[in-house]
Amino acid sequence: MTQETVLGTVDEVLAELRHHIPEHRLLTDPAQLTTYECDGLAAYRVTPALVVLADTAEEVARTVRACARHRVPFVARGSGTGLSGGALPHAEGVLVVTSRLRTLHEVRSRDERAVVDTGVINLQVTRAATPQGYYFAPDPSSQQICSIGGNVAENSGGAHCLKYGFTSNHVLSLDVVTPDGEQVTLGTEAPDAPGYDLVGAFVGSEGTLGVATRATVRLVRLPQEVRTVLAGFASTDQAGAATSAIIAAGIIPAAIEIMDALAIEAAEKAVSCGYPEGAGAVLVVELDGPAQEVEHEYAAVERICREQGTFEFRVATDAAERAEIWKGRKSAFAAVGRISPDYIVQDGVVPRTALPEVLRRMAKISAERGVRVANVFHAGDGNLHPLVLFDADEEGATQRAEEVSGMILDLCIEHGGSITGEHGVGADKAKHMPAMFTAEDLDTMQMVRCAFDPAGIANPGKIYPTPRLCGERPRAVRGEHPLAAGHEGVDLF
Repeated sequence: MTQETVLGTVDEVLAELRHHIPEHRLLTDPAQLTTYECDGLAAYRVTPALVVLADTAEEVARTVRACARHRVPFVARGSGTGLSGGALPHAEGVLVVTSRLRTLHEVRSRDERAVVDTGVINLQVTRAATPQGYYFAPDPSSQQICSIGGNVAENSGGAHCLKYGFTSNHVLSLDVVTPDGEQVTLGTEAPDAPGYDLVGAFVGSEGTLGVATRATVRLVRLPQEVRTVLAGFASTDQAGAATSAIIAAGIIPAAIEIMDALAIEAAEKAVSCGYPEGAGAVLVVELDGPAQEVEHEYAAVERICREQGTFEFRVATDAAERAEIWKGRKSAFAAVGRISPDYIVQDGVVPRTALPEVLRRMAKISAERGVRVANVFHAGDGNLHPLVLFDADEEGATQRAEEVSGMILDLCIEHGGSITGEHGVGADKAKHMPAMFTAEDLDTMQMVRCAFDPAGIANPGKIYPTPRLCGERPRAVRGEHPLAAGHEGVDLF
């Protein structure tokens, strides 16, 4: 399909939408389109052919139906805070923006449920539920600006996912616009609905299976007590050893985070968080639950941190003090801009026991390649967020940073981990998927995608390095694909 043909088709989509959506919410001016050329991963930029600012689920459905009729690719975008290029537009397609779908329909504390549009901001759910004694547990660092729809697309986690799980653990049902424009509901409000877990398939699918417009989410009761501690250590090895010892003691904190010296330096310059001076690493541990349990766990955490060599140990017992401790950690990604003009945020995962070895190998790679790496990570579940620093104006710097970033992901795979924990694959990591999955694995995943989107128009070019054509038979890598066996002459999808 040529550029001219596709753009003409986009014009047909635009002409159709003008009968239903006000002109000021159909963006075609190049200056306006530039606003939407990337998500939080600014290294990748693509200008969409058309941006639709949808006000309702019906407008989302109308837009997608028009795209389906004219076979025009579309990409859904919420707040645009993603870090893997998942909401990167298609140059010859439509960007469907859902950030205006911001109705918080109800908070039902007796049922421990909230019903929200997917443009609702993550933290707004907690603020709405708190007066009734509840909150929404998934809390990405961007929770003040990221949307529920984006959390659903990427299966976001946050600092408290160690104890409370990811977004997938907190979504009961979804209203979805399928890639052919149909509005359907996946799941129910029942805690364990029968049948295939279509909600589970949709959460984390990165916009490749359709567009979520409304979600029924699970609420968690506010804990009786919360206690947050900050411990300064000479090295990440010591902080990591304390983390392992805490988990080995049978304690599952609500959160357990580590920042290294470079990340601390950035946070201090950005928000003056007042972390222990001279620390090679800080450990943030948050405990919550019944008061007696928190007291018992706190005593154990303090003892373990002192045994592992902490030189400064602080405890916060009220919301203001907790906010001060979390201020540096929550601002870490943005804060790195104070010490580097450009950086890549990575998101690999390793087994907790592999953290010391992986961090040492990362330091060696950093030194050998002359590329600085700041480390911020969810230590409790081995979810690394290395920040690879560079200056794009320096010749060859971008390439070296990308090479280091890729080597870090290779390290994670080598140690039995994953290329992403919560940021998703998107456009950034698609090329790394074959290092983690076999050709048969990838083919099976894409057969699921084709079942939802046989035309291949929903967020194309994401997740998979070589998207399959949905009408073709599965490739024969080692004989016939097991899902196709016994279906000779039958179109499975």
